[in-house]
Amino acid sequence: MRKLLIAAAMLLTVSTGSFAAPAKSLHQLQQEFVDLRFGMFIHFNIPTFAPDDWPDPDLSPSVFNPKKLDCRQWARAARSANMSYGCLTTKHHSGFCIWDTKTTDYNVMNSPLKRDVVREYVDAFRKEGLKVMLYYSILDTHHRIRPNMPITREKIDMIKAQLHELLTGYGPVTALIIDGWDAPWSRISYDTVPFKEIYDYIKSLQPECLVMDLNAAKYPREALFYTDIKSYEQGAGQKISTTENRLPALACLSIQKNWFWKESFPTSKLKPAEEMVSDNIVPYNRAHCNFILNVAPNRDGLMDDNALEELKKIGRMWHNDGRVSTVPECDAPITGHNVAKNRPAESSWSWDYNLMDFANDDDFNTAWESNQYVKNPWWMVTLDKPTAINSVVITEEKAGVMQSYRIEYRTSGTWKNLFDGNALTDSRVKIHRFSPVTADAVRISFTRCNGQPALAEVGVYAE
Repeated sequence: MRKLLIAAAMLLTVSTGSFAAPAKSLHQLQQEFVDLRFGMFIHFNIPTFAPDDWPDPDLSPSVFNPKKLDCRQWARAARSANMSYGCLTTKHHSGFCIWDTKTTDYNVMNSPLKRDVVREYVDAFRKEGLKVMLYYSILDTHHRIRPNMPITREKIDMIKAQLHELLTGYGPVTALIIDGWDAPWSRISYDTVPFKEIYDYIKSLQPECLVMDLNAAKYPREALFYTDIKSYEQGAGQKISTTENRLPALACLSIQKNWFWKESFPTSKLKPAEEMVSDNIVPYNRAHCNFILNVAPNRDGLMDDNALEELKKIGRMWHNDGRVSTVPECDAPITGHNVAKNRPAESSWSWDYNLMDFANDDDFNTAWESNQYVKNPWWMVTLDKPTAINSVVITEEKAGVMQSYRIEYRTSGTWKNLFDGNALTDSRVKIHRFSPVTADAVRISFTRCNGQPALAEVGVYAE
């Protein structure tokens, strides 16, 4: 029966789930997002009722019992801090859904509450004039969507069916914050759960919904790899550069010690309002970055008094007076499968152990480096088979080394040029998009360098 329900939900996309084509460009949506400036993250889910943020994946729904749940209190608290939106954890890593989903029994309707928390949240925030965003975790320990487990088509279809419910049942969603996907700690790749398929599906449901993946722990800050907005989790050590950032960005932090509520929270020290304003909201906004502050509701479903008071202090200190930074135009997000990943690589003489395979090992912390004695260095990758490609992305280990270079592709035994000239940007990430060609290999030759060229990662895509 559940398989039939999932299939039915997918089919509904054609008849009832599709929104109109986007009236705004991605750049305009990114600018509007940055202009929101400050919002509320709300981590509230089954971990609220457990001692750890990562609870037993088979924890019974019976523990989820917020007897005084009041999403209106959350919305008024956000308004008191002059926030402009909220974002609720609809499903965290433990897989518990706090909406009336038809995809799994592991949901709020089988808890003592038996109320759709997502519905109450979106209604309350919109009533206060606040925008609505949703958080969704791909990593799902309850449904065994995790490393070294078979992630079947049925599980991918469940993800899509859940996103279908969230994006067709609750009105316009400004942004979807996705977590637990292709991060060093989650280890679910964009190939195992195909990013392009999920991304395109979200856009088919709500074309103006921004897709934000919390992947800054892995991907370079100089380009939008698999996200519409560059997203930084500050508590995990991901810091945005307020002097160098050129991308639309989000930075998140919790006012309390943890993301989800703990018994010590009502009396523990919170991050002070002054710090939130002077060290976060103000400098980040100037750097094209929206700041989202997590405030965790307690087990009654209410925000603690000390958190409410700190939010009021923020509201007395800071107001959203409109745009403070104009987001520069940037390259469109990279969303496709990297057909060069882990394919056989060759190169001219390498430096020490920094061999050629480090340039396409899906790890931006390693690099192939040319030996200093090589006058005309080169690097190449052989693809699995003749493949239609339309973009090559080169990430240097250090910016500014590649002064001029040539990119070629091989077809039917013949090498042909894709690019030959000076570097078009001083960024360490160089994105080259072109009309589709069929290639069985790609080669990069360095014609002028400021030192030894070193490639952290080379991506070849059919987007």
